[in-house]
Amino acid sequence: MKPENEILDPYAEPDDTVAAELAVVRRVRAGTGRRILRMAVALVVALGVGFFLVRFQKSEANIQLASLTSDSAAEAPTVNVIAAESTDASQTLTLPGETAAWDQTTIYARVNGYVATWLVDIGDHVKAGQSLAAIETPELDAELNAARAKLNAAVAEVAVKQAQADFAETTERRWRESPKGVVSDQEREAKSAGKAEAVANLNESRAQVALQQAEVDRLTALTQFKDVKAPFAGTIVHRNINRGDLVTAGSTANTSSLYRLSSDNPIRIFVHVPQSVAAQIIANGANVEITNSDDPTLRLEGQVTRTAKEIDPASRTMTIEVDLPNPDRALVPGMYVQATFKFKGASAFQVPASALLFRSTGPQVAVVDENGTVAFRDVSIASDDGNMVSLGSGLHAGDRVALNLSSQIVAGAKVRAKEPPNVVAATSTLTK
Repeated sequence: MKPENEILDPYAEPDDTVAAELAVVRRVRAGTGRRILRMAVALVVALGVGFFLVRFQKSEANIQLASLTSDSAAEAPTVNVIAAESTDASQTLTLPGETAAWDQTTIYARVNGYVATWLVDIGDHVKAGQSLAAIETPELDAELNAARAKLNAAVAEVAVKQAQADFAETTERRWRESPKGVVSDQEREAKSAGKAEAVANLNESRAQVALQQAEVDRLTALTQFKDVKAPFAGTIVHRNINRGDLVTAGSTANTSSLYRLSSDNPIRIFVHVPQSVAAQIIANGANVEITNSDDPTLRLEGQVTRTAKEIDPASRTMTIEVDLPNPDRALVPGMYVQATFKFKGASAFQVPASALLFRSTGPQVAVVDENGTVAFRDVSIASDDGNMVSLGSGLHAGDRVALNLSSQIVAGAKVRAKEPPNVVAATSTLTK
C-alpha cells in the first residue's frame, strides 16, 4: 500500500499494474472508434440506397403519369346525351294571374250638402237600389221652393193673359161683324191686331209656365239624390264619409267620393300569356285551372272567355280573361293566383334546358351521331317551362342531344356518348 500523502512523480516509470490498466483503456477506445466508424459508413450507405430507390420510384411514377395523361388526351371525351322524343300534343302551362271585380264603381254625391247619416260600412253586401247614405241639402230645398213659387206666378200670369186674349177675341168679333160704315176699316184692323197680340202674350205666358215647370222638375229630380243608393248589388270596399261631412256634387279631382262598390260574383281573372303560346290557347279554347298557394284546397275550373287581341310590345304578352262563378266569394278582387292552361300544342321535340347552346346566330343543340361525331344544329324554341324546352324545328326523332357540352368541343369532334340513368328518369318524369 502506498501512503496517502505520497506525491506521484509524473516522470516516473509506471509499474506493471498501471501499465496494464492503460493498455486496456487504449484497446477499449480503439474498438469503440472502429464500431462508430462502421455504423457511420452503414448509415451513409443506407441513405444512399434509399435516395436512389426513392428517385427510381418517382421516375417510374412520372413515366406512368405521362403515359396515362397521353392516353387520356388521345381518348375521346365522354359526353352525356339524351334521345330527342316527340312531345305529347297536350301541353300544360302555369302562369301568374290576378283577380278583378266583375263591376266596380266609385260613388260620388250628385247634390251639394252635408252627410246626415251613413247606413253601410266596408264589407257590407248591398242590393241594387239599397240606400247607402242620406244628404241634407238646405240650398237645394230653398231653390226648389223658389222655383215652385215662380211656377205658381207663371200659372197666374197665364190666367191673366187668357182673360185678355178672350176679351180681345170678343172685341175683334164685334167689330168685324159690325155693318159697313158704322166703324172704319182702320178700327176693325186695330181690334184684329189687338186680338193677335193678346194671343201672343198668352202663348208667352204658357211658355214661361213650361220653363218654370222644367226648373221645378229638375230640382225635384236632384232632391232624389239626397238618398244615395247602390247602382248594383255588390260589396262596399271603401267608405270615405262621416256624419256632418260637407259633400260637393261631381267627380272632379277636387271632390271626395262617398263609397267604392265592387261586385265579385262572377269574378274576372286576368293572365298575361306569352306570345309563343297565345295563338294556340285562343284557337283551341284552352281549359284553365285556378289555384292559390295560400289556400291549397282552392281549385276552380274555367275557360278562356275573352282576350285583348293584341300583343303588348313591352312584355310580348297577350292579356287573357277568365270568368269564374264566385258564389261563396272564395276569390276576392286583387288576389294573386296561378292559372294552369291545358291546350293542344304543335308537334315538337322536348329536351332538357341544359342541352341548349346560345350562340350569336341563335339557339343551337349539339347532336352526336352513331360514330360519336358532334354536329351543331340551329333550333327554334316553341315553349319553355324552365326545366324542359320544346323545340319546334331543328331535331328529328331519335337524335341524340348532348347535355352540358364543353365549349372546347367543336363541330366534327369525336366524343363518347353516355346516357345517364338519372337524366333519363328525370326527363321521363317531366314529360309525364
